Amino acid sequence: MKTFELDVVVTRGSEVESLHRVHAAVFAADGSVIGGARERGFLTHWRSCAKPFQVMPLLKSGAFDDLAWGNDELALAVASHGGEPEHVAIAKRMLADVGLEEGDLACGPHDPMAARGQKILRESGARATRLHNNCSGKHAAMLARAHIAGWKTAGYEKPDHPVQQSCIDSVAEWAGVAENELGKAVDGCGVVEFSSPLETMARAWARFATAIQDEEVEPKRIHAAVRARPFLFGGSDRFDSIILEATEGRVMTKVGAEGVHAAAIPEQGIGFVIKVEDGSQRAQFPATLRMLQYLGALPTELTPALEEFRRRPVRNTRGECVGEIRPVA
Repeated sequence: MKTFELDVVVTRGSEVESLHRVHAAVFAADGSVIGGARERGFLTHWRSCAKPFQVMPLLKSGAFDDLAWGNDELALAVASHGGEPEHVAIAKRMLADVGLEEGDLACGPHDPMAARGQKILRESGARATRLHNNCSGKHAAMLARAHIAGWKTAGYEKPDHPVQQSCIDSVAEWAGVAENELGKAVDGCGVVEFSSPLETMARAWARFATAIQDEEVEPKRIHAAVRARPFLFGGSDRFDSIILEATEGRVMTKVGAEGVHAAAIPEQGIGFVIKVEDGSQRAQFPATLRMLQYLGALPTELTPALEEFRRRPVRNTRGECVGEIRPVA
């Protein structure tokens, strides 16, 4: 079993000012451990890393195809998107397809997560809406599931609603655990979210990676959608979109809040999850890239777009570079 060094430091001048501890678990599809960093059993909330598994019930039910949806809608359903006009338009259209509107979304509004989205919204003089929420695609898909099944759409975000129950069952199935072994809480967007040991998450993502390679229907469709529409999966400056573009879809990563990031490498049948202990996003991107390099999924020399995520300058208020954020290794 391999041990990886993923910690990230923040320097000021020539000295380390801060250290982010990073935990990780790397699994093969057969459930065997490939390696890890620090504590593989570190209790971790899945947050948005659960999205591919949460959309599975919609695909399996046939409702997705009944609506004649395609790659655009599926990519947005599993996205943590940047709130750019294209994302907002598709989320709005998804709701309209089932006779619903923005007010039916249980997620709250927040500013776009992409710099371009922020700029466009600011220059328009408009305010952020629920459609700008990075999870609006997931919520629109959940509402579609309820509508097509004939369930009440009001309260679709509640733990006892059939929509959430189907999501819970799906996550448990892919994780290979009983439903009661998953911790449950409320996500930032208002729906049920999950917690488990880090290695449980990694096992689910390894199974997902192998299912893509084995051309299982739902995983293959999800992967094909984000591969075809990387921009919709994240945005113009979003990490997950840039990874898809740089690897031509050979690697699929999924950002989660509070420093959690998951990845599937279908050709290797490998899945891994990293967790920055203090939840800092500034550390999760360098750590994820370092793990992909360790596993041979990315070269030592990265594209300029990815290198910007691996080593970032620390600047003072005058714009001067006074340090950097980078992996320890």
